[in-house]
Amino acid sequence: MNVKRQISVIIMFLLLVMTTLPNLASAETERTLKDESIYDLLVDRFNNGDGQNDIDTDAQDPSAFNGGDFSGISLRLQHILDMGFTAVSIGPVFQTATYDGSEVLDYTKLEKHFGTEEDFKSMLKELHDKDVRVIADFPLAGVSKDHVWANKLPFTQGEGNTIDWEKDDVDVQRNLEETMVNFVKTYELDGIRLTKTEGYSKEVLDRFIASLKKASPDLYVLSDEETDAAVDSKPNNSSMEALRESFVRVDPDSSQINQFETSEPTDLIQFDQLTGPRFTYDIVEQRMFPPTRWKVAVTALFTLPGIPVMPYGTEIAVNGKEAPESHPLFNFKTDMELKELIGDLNSLRNQSNTLRNGNFKMLHNKDGYMVYKVYDKEESWIIAINNTSETQSYALDPDEIGSKKRLRGLLDNDQIVETEDDKYHVVLDREMAEIYLVKEDKGFNIPYLIASIMVYVLFLSFLWAVWRKGRKARQERKAEAKK
Repeated sequence: MNVKRQISVIIMFLLLVMTTLPNLASAETERTLKDESIYDLLVDRFNNGDGQNDIDTDAQDPSAFNGGDFSGISLRLQHILDMGFTAVSIGPVFQTATYDGSEVLDYTKLEKHFGTEEDFKSMLKELHDKDVRVIADFPLAGVSKDHVWANKLPFTQGEGNTIDWEKDDVDVQRNLEETMVNFVKTYELDGIRLTKTEGYSKEVLDRFIASLKKASPDLYVLSDEETDAAVDSKPNNSSMEALRESFVRVDPDSSQINQFETSEPTDLIQFDQLTGPRFTYDIVEQRMFPPTRWKVAVTALFTLPGIPVMPYGTEIAVNGKEAPESHPLFNFKTDMELKELIGDLNSLRNQSNTLRNGNFKMLHNKDGYMVYKVYDKEESWIIAINNTSETQSYALDPDEIGSKKRLRGLLDNDQIVETEDDKYHVVLDREMAEIYLVKEDKGFNIPYLIASIMVYVLFLSFLWAVWRKGRKARQERKAEAKK
């Protein structure tokens, strides 16, 4: 490790010490689905790690298999870790007629374009070794007309080349139940997402879920559609629409965000799904600048109540109204303006049980300027998001957080203390966001001052080391010239 890198690492460590973040809650409490943040991807469109399974692939054809595979996910695992995600949803992995895995041909075989069973198990192990949980999809409808069950089980014609199983048929239900249970027993999956559940009764879905839980008691069972079935988590279409409407432009009517005060803490919170238009598409349609829009939006994504889900490519503002346009092969050479911010936000969420599971209260919400509190007996956080075209201010009453407190901003290092009017004035520039940790105001922060001095000392030491190295190089060149 060179001198510059050493200095950078030390400075980052000191800055973390200065923020005095809360301890990791995972050491004290059992990890549940509410503690996860999910990175949602499609195997074929994430990363091509093994050229040996590139059978009839074409990375230039958006409708064809592009070459992504299980090995590719393993090779780009650090990218996911850098953003702080604790779980990865990898979509359907069964033998399929289409790149997205939805047109299943056989529930008992893995798609050869994605890799072998050994590759799949190796990927699972590598993610688990990094404490990242893995969720796979199980489509209940819209399978290929050439599915291996098509000659023995009843079905109806679906869209295009797909068929839908007769949902009330006992044999269909039995085969689906046995197959999904065998799937989770065969592989060390942490979760399964039931997709295309529309038309299945609550009783049938609940029976599927009970069998899955019996086979794997700690398994997360999710749905990609709203349902009354006993899934652990599902989307909330109303909250997703509220997010899109409140952040797609500046100066919006953001009143819909108030619904998060009564939303279920186990709901999936997301701006978009891989099966629909990307949020970036809406932003572009409004003639807004995607990176700026996303910077305020992701702060809400990781701090509002619910389980955050982010589709792959959001970090590079992937666009698209519908598939396959909305499912490009990930370009890792693209400038990732959002990656660091997503990592910072996820890091705060991962380190604070309060941010993940605390109570929520909206303090102020008008035309895009939102200030809300996330709190419990241990901590209080104030999140301010100014999604307006002007600088905004909100006078926070001490009744909400107590007197003689210091609000320490963890994104831009802003600091707020109680003023002479007995208020905390939360002031933000346009299209900015800040997350404040509420701490006791003890006047001069000696550890902070010491750490600050050490940062300057280390920086000056770095400059001196560079100067000394340059001076030595010049002397050596002069000595060589004299010879």
